[in-house]
Amino acid sequence: MATDLSVILPRVLIVSRRTLRKNKFVDFVGEYHLDLIVGYGAVPVIVPRVTGVHRLLESFEPIHGVLLCEGEDIDPSLYEAEHSGLSPEEFEEIRRLHASDTAIDKEKDSIELGLAKLCLERNIPYLGICRGSQVLNVACGGTLYQDIGKELPKKRPECERVVHIDYENYDGHRHVVKVVANTPLHHWFQESLDQKKMEILVNSYHHQGVKVLAQRFVPMAFAPDGLIEGFYDPDAYNPEEGKFIMGLQFHPERMRRPDSDEFDYPGCPSAYQEFAKAVIAYQKKLNCSTALPPKPLKLDQEMENRRKIIVRSFSIAKDIYTTGRGMNPSKESELEAGAEFLESNTVLSLQQENRLKQMGATVRNGSSYFQRLKMNEERDRAAKTLMRKMSVEQLSELMSFYHMMGQICSEVLDKKLHGIVNDVGSC
Repeated sequence: MATDLSVILPRVLIVSRRTLRKNKFVDFVGEYHLDLIVGYGAVPVIVPRVTGVHRLLESFEPIHGVLLCEGEDIDPSLYEAEHSGLSPEEFEEIRRLHASDTAIDKEKDSIELGLAKLCLERNIPYLGICRGSQVLNVACGGTLYQDIGKELPKKRPECERVVHIDYENYDGHRHVVKVVANTPLHHWFQESLDQKKMEILVNSYHHQGVKVLAQRFVPMAFAPDGLIEGFYDPDAYNPEEGKFIMGLQFHPERMRRPDSDEFDYPGCPSAYQEFAKAVIAYQKKLNCSTALPPKPLKLDQEMENRRKIIVRSFSIAKDIYTTGRGMNPSKESELEAGAEFLESNTVLSLQQENRLKQMGATVRNGSSYFQRLKMNEERDRAAKTLMRKMSVEQLSELMSFYHMMGQICSEVLDKKLHGIVNDVGSC
């Protein structure tokens, strides 16, 4: 089984949604999302909506991409919901109309906001569909309409009102959006757009949406009622370089012809395709920055013996340098191997060369180093021999003489240094 990171497919984290089935919770992810991720060359890794998982996100590393999709309403306390202007009666009606969506899931909020912020911090590719786009906006400081059916019609004429959710026709429901020119969405759907109207029909299933778009994002599409249906970060969009931060309020994965897997438009799967492209590129970048260390070079027996001799030579030289002790004549032949290596080596960096010199692995010419060591030892021996023959009085006078000479040298040196400072100060 291969263990090289370069042959492992990139991992895309997808958080599951929880539902009640036979009095037990069941976690699920829509199959369209999974099919598209696999089809474009990545592996979906499902993050279960289980209590405490938001504290275990590091366990899902490496993370090469994050896709967030369906789910309940985001906890209003996470954004500026107090300015909605809705009455208690209106909130009660919203909960009655959208009972399956208004049950707040704080654990899912914690998991998904944690992943969104991780992507923003590390520039990990992120694609948010429906709720996933809202999570991205809230993570960056944006706000949401708590109910677009209640809040937007107050600001729009009847002709501009849009039905964003149809519980009786989930897959078949469509409404118009106007695509913004020169955005990724425009490029993906270009061949299907009337260049004057710039409109396509999209599938949507939501009762909330972006109210104030976070500053870093640029809109890519609007519904006739003014709701933002898609946005992206232009500074974090370059799929070939592993950059992709985007949110789509509508569902391109569900925009298919009745009883068929054929998409409404050729551009429908492009968001997933470009997202997967960015995920693959991001994985390559990550692998390059965290590449496994090269396997150690295996030497044949002769080379290994030679290596050990040279290492031994450097070790002896280092010992001489650090201890200050003289060289043992029996070690001279062992030191010569290191000297010869330094003589012939022409590929050492300056840092390596300086380090070897500091260690006392000597100079380029090892033999001259040995000669200097011998001369110093001979001088020491000659001086000691002479002093052993001197009387105590003679040795005392010699010490006094050198002490006096040291004082004189110190005074002269101080004067010279003082003169240099004065000269510099007068310049």
